[in-house]
Amino acid sequence: MADKLSVLFVCVHNAGRSQMAAAWLTRLAGDRVEVRSAGSAPGDQVNPAAVEAMAEVGIDISTETPKILTVDAVRESDVCITMGCGDTCPVFPGKRYLDWKLDDPAGQGVEAVRPIRDEIKNLVEGLIAEIAPPTPGATA
Repeated sequence: MADKLSVLFVCVHNAGRSQMAAAWLTRLAGDRVEVRSAGSAPGDQVNPAAVEAMAEVGIDISTETPKILTVDAVRESDVCITMGCGDTCPVFPGKRYLDWKLDDPAGQGVEAVRPIRDEIKNLVEGLIAEIAPPTPGATA
């Protein structure tokens, strides 16, 4: 498993963007990538509009819980993707850092969350193509 990359998605509350991104990466990359998510100031629950928006595309994130960002989570990840959490993510040499500029779904209804969900899916598909393309003969 040494060749399996680990990706950490970080947003402020770990209740919307990072949860949707982690779910998309898990769904689309399968076991080719280890997926983590965390927040710099985690919320009490995953945003209900994010849960509903993901359910519309057949992905259940209703049992996920927001998690606090730890130094260990960053240290153990190969790629760290931030989404509006500023400079709260610790930086380690040899890690790859990306910052995805996405609207915050906090306090938004499902109508506002759908385009964010779809933009995250597009970004995740691009990430997979770069870091974990399917192997020849494999089924996605």
